[in-house]
Amino acid sequence: MYVIGLDFGTTSTKAIVFDKRGNAVSEYGVEYPILTPNAGWAELDPQVIYEAALTSLRVALSKINPSEIVAIGLSTAMHSLILMDEQNKPLTRVITWADNRSDEQARLLKQTALGRQIYLKTGTPIHPMSPLCKIIWFKENEPELFKRTHKFISIKEYLLFRWFSQYVTDYSVASATGLLNLQTLNYDSDALQIAGITKEQLSTLVPTTYVLQGLSAEVAEAVNIRKDVPVVIGASDGCLANLGIGAMKRGDVGITLGTSGAIRTVIEKPITDPSERTFCYALTEHHWVVGGATNNAGLLLRWFKEQFARELSYDALTYEAHKVGVGSDGLFCLPYLSGERAPIWNAHARGCFIGMALHHKREHFARAAMEGVIYAIFGVGKALQQLAGDFGSLRASGGFVQSKLGCQILADVFGTEVIVPENPQSSGWGAAILALFALGEIPKMDYYCHEESLTTHTYVPNLENHMKYQQFYTLYEEIYNQLANTFEKIAKIQS
Repeated sequence: MYVIGLDFGTTSTKAIVFDKRGNAVSEYGVEYPILTPNAGWAELDPQVIYEAALTSLRVALSKINPSEIVAIGLSTAMHSLILMDEQNKPLTRVITWADNRSDEQARLLKQTALGRQIYLKTGTPIHPMSPLCKIIWFKENEPELFKRTHKFISIKEYLLFRWFSQYVTDYSVASATGLLNLQTLNYDSDALQIAGITKEQLSTLVPTTYVLQGLSAEVAEAVNIRKDVPVVIGASDGCLANLGIGAMKRGDVGITLGTSGAIRTVIEKPITDPSERTFCYALTEHHWVVGGATNNAGLLLRWFKEQFARELSYDALTYEAHKVGVGSDGLFCLPYLSGERAPIWNAHARGCFIGMALHHKREHFARAAMEGVIYAIFGVGKALQQLAGDFGSLRASGGFVQSKLGCQILADVFGTEVIVPENPQSSGWGAAILALFALGEIPKMDYYCHEESLTTHTYVPNLENHMKYQQFYTLYEEIYNQLANTFEKIAKIQS
């Protein structure tokens, strides 16, 4: 018997068919572009994502007997927003987490006592990524469109409505909107009021183990699957990544470095940070994921490759970077191509290379970019450690850690052993695990979280390199602090 993890990402949707031991037996993904019609905007076409989901499922299922599918579990990128009209048609594209149009709304709200209270109650930092801030932007800048909006939903809710004609959302995705009270698991009245909406304009809240059945005939026929296959609503990709890589015990830390990056740990009860540096999102009612996200991981490396090393593969580019020593011979990279989230929460931050000299070559810039990404995630890790306690193991996943050099830099900067599971599809596997648990196919959610069930690669830190990186990270922080005001001035020029 098989289970499918269907993962909606920012740049692709992928369907992975797993056997019940966690082996990926079939997978297929469809990439799509991020649309940037205006500076600071980042959108996706909802129809393109819908069709990508159908194509991914159809091709992945074509390699097995579809009748052997036990369930489909869903994973999705967080913070997306679509405005829907009364005829259940999109009024907007998908507004993604990377969209910064609501920067002014977020800045003004964050300066108020109410903004602080909303963060402390909802666990979602006040930032342009937040659907709360996006909704306020539409209220203030597109009032006619705002008045026509029947529902404010995420991309997963859009797909589920097309599949089942229901507006439902799981606690995990809802907890990343800035609209859900973590203590009551209901929509927060203060957040609703400042957004100018009612709870009836949002989807019905359900647990992440909620099961939907009765696929539309159109969808079942399009992907060649039976109509009664159970679809488990699942959770957000970040929360599911911890489950998929086995980082579920207190002290276990999951790091995901894909297009963006995040570092997270699982706790029993929701907590928020008095300094407002971290998030707190639901995995289930009894498992809460606290951590922080960075905007720029693989995104930076893809940009660098496209601009300066188009003829090289990623493997060849990292091989070049491997020839350069720790610290890139004095070259530093602030990786903030699309602003930054944790821990600085500065949408105006910009990317830059500092310390350039005549001896620096392309390989120095490549390594500096990789080190900049790890410095950024290390900064979030420091805040997380202060809030949730000392780290045990570091478990890493995502495209970035498919690079041996990237993993070794990660281990050296943190000074901690880094474990990389053999199966790179952490969010998809997490969605599949949650689906198996929801249907009673496994006795407990952390059934797969013991060492013997996880084939892994381990990277041991070089302590001499770690000591050097501690000094370099201090300089990295100093460079950002000195440039923060300059970034604000640049943002004013661009606006």
